[in-house]
Amino acid sequence: MLSYQHAYHAGNLADVHKHAALALVCDYLTRKDKPLSYIETHAGRGLYDLRSPEASRTGEAEQGILRAAPWFPEDHPYSRARARIAETHGPDAYPGSPLIARTLLRATDSLHLAELHPQEHTALRSALRAPNVHVHHQDGFALAQSLCPPTPRRGLMLVDPSWEVKEDYASVPKFLQQIHAKWNVGVLILWYPILSDATHRPMTRALAGAFPEGLIHEVAFPPARKGHRMTGSGLFAVNPPRGLAEALARLSDRFATL
Repeated sequence: MLSYQHAYHAGNLADVHKHAALALVCDYLTRKDKPLSYIETHAGRGLYDLRSPEASRTGEAEQGILRAAPWFPEDHPYSRARARIAETHGPDAYPGSPLIARTLLRATDSLHLAELHPQEHTALRSALRAPNVHVHHQDGFALAQSLCPPTPRRGLMLVDPSWEVKEDYASVPKFLQQIHAKWNVGVLILWYPILSDATHRPMTRALAGAFPEGLIHEVAFPPARKGHRMTGSGLFAVNPPRGLAEALARLSDRFATL
């Protein structure tokens, strides 16, 4: 499906959760002086304007990053990425996950970004122009299958579908198992929404069964508006880096204040 556009939701509390975790993993992986691969299956446009009509219409950024920014000290990798992007694009710019990854990774690292929506793909190509960034107008699940195992073999994959296709809840555990079988050293991170009807629970049970050493981290927050079904954000990580669980636990304390 091609109806989803993240501009309405950029910088919301789910983004804060997901992007803080992504920044921590990128920071950890770049501590070694060895190149790595970054793959993203559903990249979006990469760069958003928090004062755009879309963002203003929902007000989700006001409840999200504009409220949560003080949670993160200046030396947190999420803060460092946002500060560097603000220097280039202005204070109202908000980076999507591809731009956070590109900002924290190095010229020697290879990025592969998939986006199927035509307008979002065009915007993504414009936002991320660099020799080591490869933007694909392709289904992200298919791209990941074709690239794995990537070169270099060290690295990270972010799986972040819109979840408008309900079959994704059943197919994603099998997809991650297939990717892990090809790329057993890769860090795999899945983001999923927590909805009021708990649609995610059979999926997380399947993931926990397939990856007993995987990391599940979930946070709860108030609905963005009356009738909004999303009441939290979840992450599942295969091969989570050392220290990630502890860092996310500290983030949980922040979400608990909402």
